[in-house]
Amino acid sequence: MRRGYMAFIWGVPNRPSGTIDAPIDRHPHAREKMAVRQGGREAITHWELQGTYHGHDGKPIASLLACQLETGRTHQIRVHLSHIGHPLLGDAVYGSHFKTKAGQLGNQGKEALTALGRQALHAYLLTLEHPRTGELLHWEAALPKDLLLLQSALEAAV
Repeated sequence: MRRGYMAFIWGVPNRPSGTIDAPIDRHPHAREKMAVRQGGREAITHWELQGTYHGHDGKPIASLLACQLETGRTHQIRVHLSHIGHPLLGDAVYGSHFKTKAGQLGNQGKEALTALGRQALHAYLLTLEHPRTGELLHWEAALPKDLLLLQSALEAAV
């Protein structure tokens, strides 16, 4: 089984691809959240840089990653990307300390992010084997309109 997600994140990773192999468990103080914790359940996320977006000052401010899950933990992508310092745009739970970065997006970017009203994450790929026939089934979904608008706004800030 393969599961792929497109993730708009704050900042730019220091390499074009990578793997986050960090166990996830309940947050020790905020029970509604998950966190990377020693002794947690195995969690592995592979990612690849798809694009970089610049703020109104011309400096890189955000990126688009293609993520593939090797495991499937609650909030795994959100927790892992926040853990490496690149939370999802619009993620009020795991990226709230990045709210001030929105001011660097420029007017179109700020408006698109506000209009999004959710974390900038999209499930774009699912591949699995049919349990009876063994046939390999594959689905792909393009970015939805709200994320296309965000992407356009991020590109326009250059």
